[in-house]
Amino acid sequence: MRRSERSMRPRRAGPVGRGDRGYVTAEAAVVIPTLVALAGLLVWGLMAAAAQIRCVDAARAGARAAARSESGADVVRVTRAAAPEGAEVRVTRGGGLVRVRVTVARPRFPVTLTAEAAALDEATVGGGGR
Repeated sequence: MRRSERSMRPRRAGPVGRGDRGYVTAEAAVVIPTLVALAGLLVWGLMAAAAQIRCVDAARAGARAAARSESGADVVRVTRAAAPEGAEVRVTRGGGLVRVRVTVARPRFPVTLTAEAAALDEATVGGGGR
């Protein structure tokens, strides 16, 4: 038989799928850690979003308390009660407004979470005290 005739003959195939052995294991070894990492990122994102919402709620509660002319200690206490653990609270007054800023620093989350709320100081409403 000549060489050209041998190349035209169909080759014998081995068992079906024999060449694919091990691919499922390799794919699983790549996909499973990726899915676990994605799930971890999603959980972290939900925790960060929940903490941001708590910061916004705490800033609003603190601004309302400060606008009612409550003492500075009471304003900070009310704000910290609603804020995530370890939050920094800053209260400023000026121009008839009370501003409350709540910040959760980086060690808690990889990003700094901040919320600020402002309210009109009741002492300035109606042209001052009566």
